[in-house]
This record gives sequence, structure tokens and C-alpha cells, in this order.
Amino acid sequence: MDERTMRYANELARMIRCETVSVQGQSDYEKFTRFQALLEELFPALFAVCEKEVFHGSLLMRWPGQHPEKAPVLFMNHQDVVEASGEWEHEPFSGDITEDKIWGRGTLDDKGALWGMLRAADELAAEGFTPDCDIWFESADAEEIGGNNGEGADEISLILKERGIRFAFVLDEGGMIVTEPMLGAKGSYAMIGVGEKGTADLKIIARSSGGHASTPPKDTPLVRLGKFMAECDSGSLFRVEMNPTVQEMFRRVSGGIDGMMKNVLSKPDVYKKVLEAIMNRTSPEGAAMLRTTLAFTMAKGSDGHNVLPQEAWVLGNMRFAHHQGMEESVEAVRKVAEKYDLEVAVEVAGFTSPVTSYKCLGFRMLEQGIKEIFPGAVPTPYIMNGASDARFMSRVSDNCLRFAPFSINADQRHSVHGPNENLDLSTLAPAVDFYRWMMTHVG
Repeated sequence: MDERTMRYANELARMIRCETVSVQGQSDYEKFTRFQALLEELFPALFAVCEKEVFHGSLLMRWPGQHPEKAPVLFMNHQDVVEASGEWEHEPFSGDITEDKIWGRGTLDDKGALWGMLRAADELAAEGFTPDCDIWFESADAEEIGGNNGEGADEISLILKERGIRFAFVLDEGGMIVTEPMLGAKGSYAMIGVGEKGTADLKIIARSSGGHASTPPKDTPLVRLGKFMAECDSGSLFRVEMNPTVQEMFRRVSGGIDGMMKNVLSKPDVYKKVLEAIMNRTSPEGAAMLRTTLAFTMAKGSDGHNVLPQEAWVLGNMRFAHHQGMEESVEAVRKVAEKYDLEVAVEVAGFTSPVTSYKCLGFRMLEQGIKEIFPGAVPTPYIMNGASDARFMSRVSDNCLRFAPFSINADQRHSVHGPNENLDLSTLAPAVDFYRWMMTHVG
């Protein structure tokens, strides 16, 4: 392994070893203070040229450009990680470097991209480079716990809005470079998130007079909830619609498809209804691209094994599609719930953000940078099913993009939030080169 790659790997390993698991209701920010002290040690040239602010455990920095009158840009990746449960081949906070990989919680989500972003900027600053426009950096402490709790990117976006700052574009974590993003699509595709589905947690409640389990009446609370969930699980609850972003994604991946599907995918406007039917039925991922989803994640009945509950409930995690939205999606659930005499309460309503056009300047810059640094990879827009901090920055930019410049395989993709999270060492230098390219071409 060359000296540059090993130097990079050792830097990232130190960031992995500095544990930054975020927890709901956190009030102790000492671990984030330690982590930011490490960042200052690793990237001294960048911190020397930037104005720095800390909000709770989150970091905001501005690198003044040559032309402050131009619209600035924002690069962001979060500091916090999820807990590391399960069995790991390498200790989750070891930062082990072996088998041509670096191992540990946060390598992919999201310290790897945070490291690449700051490493690129630090090298440029050390070389005496000054960006054309102001470049801002944001790294939050609360992305993994929802972010919309009054701190992290939520708090910082409101502060930036109050200051009247608007960004030409925002670049956050998101899609990566993958092979076969959909079944049969050969080649390498750089998946750029231009939007993300909104979220809401729904509590569906069934009530009764209770009683002894030895003489159960018909349609007890749990039975009614079961019937309700079975109807929702039929897949016909929400409207199916293929939006323009998904259509463009199909056009771009069609180049790697053989046979009859190549023609169908290359003309999604012509075969729209056919594709909607196929994608909605063939896989959970395909269906999630086209409609709101509702996954039941928690439940509660009585506290006694022989007691009928006076109240029982299930919790449904909803990811609503842009074409249907939260209010209409919740109303669709309510109509089914009424059939079984159930109540629906919105427990948590997530932040809703718009879709960025894949024709905007920021997306075109990403396309060009990807083609320069990752030749052969096809830049491809898509809608993320998961959430990112970029959604909050829609308050201060019309162009929020989500892409991390790493090539990953299917196993690595599944390691995000799971055991054995890891990143190939061969991806480190190209990631820095990509961020360098972006920072030297903005303005």
C-alpha cells in the first residue's frame, strides 16, 4: 500500500477510535468536544483559515473566498454514529487496518466522508489555495437521532436562515458508487440523492372494555389491529407514481441493461405504467421508489397473559412519497383504521424537503467531478428512502445534493448501521481528489 493511502487510513482510524455515538436527549457533549479537538489536530491548515462556531456538539466553519459577494457553497457530513451492537469481526471502534480495508463504526456513515472533505480542504489550505467563493463546512452531532430536535443541522439551518445566508448548492452524505443498483444493470453508477422521502411515526390505537382472556369477544383490540395491519400490508394503500427523478434514473441505468428491458427503461415516459406495475411488485426497494411506505415497528397489548387489553397499539414508521405527502398519506391510513374502529395519532412528524432538479448547476458540477475522478462511473440521480441532514438545509438552498465519493459493494452497503462496517483503502485517495476537484471549481 502506498504512503499516501496509509497516511490517510491512519487519520481516519483515529477518527473511528474517537467514539461519538449519539443518544436521544443527549446533554453531555464532551465526546464531541474531544472529537473536534482531534479534527483540529488532524487538519490544522484548514482550521487556521476558517472562522469556527460550535452549537451544542455541532461544528460550523466558514472558509472566506476571494469573492464574498458570490453565493457560497456548503459541504457537510455528520460527526455522530449509531451504536455498535451485534458481533463484529473487528472491534467496532478499533479502526483496524487489515485485508485492504479499514474497519469500524462510522467508516461509511459518516466519518469516512467527513474525513475526505476535511482532508481535501486542509491540503488546499496548506498549499495556499483560496476558494473563489466562501466555502462553509457543517458537521452535526445529532443526525443519527433524527436531527430535528432543536440541535444539529436543524438548529444551524435556522441560524443560517436568520443571517440571510443562501447557498448555491449543498453537498451532504448520500448515495455512493455502486455496481448493479438495480437487477441486471451492469456497470458502475454514482448514485446522487436529489431528495429524500419525509418521515412520520404513527400510533394506531385500539380500545375496549378489557376483560378476562377466558371469555374473549370477537374483534378484541389486538385482532382489530392485526386486521388493520394485514390490509395495510396488501400494498394497495398508497398511490403509485413514478416521478421525473426516477424516470431519469431508469434512463441512465438502461445503458447497462441487456434485452427487452433496455428499451423499456430507456423510454420511461412511454412505458411509465408498465414500469410502475413492475417496480411496485418485484422488490421492496422498487416499491419504495414509487409510493409511501408504512412499516410496523413496535406494539403493546396488556400487561397480563390472561388479560384482554383495554388499550393496545402499534407504531408505524411512515416514509411518504413527494407526490402524496404526509397529510394525504396519513389520511389514507386513517380511512383504513376507521373500518376497524381504530384511532390514528401522529407521534412524530419529520421534516419535509423538496426535490432538487438534476439539471441544476450543483448537480452538473457533481457530474463533471465524478467523470473526472471516477471515469466510467455513470452519475445517476435518485430519491433516498433514508433521511439525511441535507433536508434541513433546504431552508437555505434550493439545491441540496447527497453523495459520498466511495466505491462500495453490496456487503459494505448492508454494513451501514450493522456489524462489520468497513471501507476499502483504495477508495480513500480518490475521495480526497474528488472533494479537491469540487472545491477548486466552485464559484
